Amino acid sequence: MNMLTFMFSLSLALSAILTALNFWLAQMTPDSEKLSPYECGFDPLGSARLPFSIRFFLVAILFLLFDLEIALLLPLPWAIQLQSPLLTLAWTAAILLLLTLGLAYEWAQGGLEWAE
Repeated sequence: MNMLTFMFSLSLALSAILTALNFWLAQMTPDSEKLSPYECGFDPLGSARLPFSIRFFLVAILFLLFDLEIALLLPLPWAIQLQSPLLTLAWTAAILLLLTLGLAYEWAQGGLEWAE
């Protein structure tokens, strides 16, 4: 039990020393360059809080939706080796048909159009 207590107190003391050493060595002197927002190497031109089009969010959500549905096709090479590959082919065709119908619906509704 003494060894366990010694190891615990040693690790506690070591972490306290390292934390204090970190605060002492990493003293920062911020200037205007360090405190300014970084925007790809040039000075910021305006406020970063400007509203932007909701279409960016819609396209991102659509990308995630279709990307995750495509992940359903990843086990396909292993599923082909099952006893009934025709059933695997039918499920694959159903998933691809569902994805194609979803894409056609979004296209028809104008979800992929940038210009209003």
